[in-house]
Amino acid sequence: MKTILLVCSAGMSTSLLVSKMQKVAETKNIESDISAVSASEVDQIMAKKDIDVLLLGPQVRYMKPQFDKKMAGKNIPVDSIDMKDYGMMNGENVLAQAIKLIENK
Repeated sequence: MKTILLVCSAGMSTSLLVSKMQKVAETKNIESDISAVSASEVDQIMAKKDIDVLLLGPQVRYMKPQFDKKMAGKNIPVDSIDMKDYGMMNGENVLAQAIKLIENK
């Protein structure tokens, strides 16, 4: 089971990307728990479940240094979602990015 958390400013715009990623994961038989939250909710979510990777939407990529510091020592990779993949809602590419980060940690 791969637990992927997408972070955006309000948690709304990323929900469409989450559903596209979930569809791709289903077709590829990848067991996953993919969700989207606002940047302010990350701590609450992490208190409830173990996260394998944290992906930041383009609108919050400026927060990467903060999240890098927060995830240091937890073995949770943090990366920004490619702006083009986000804009095109390319669930396949974003899922591939998440899996690659999980496998390389």
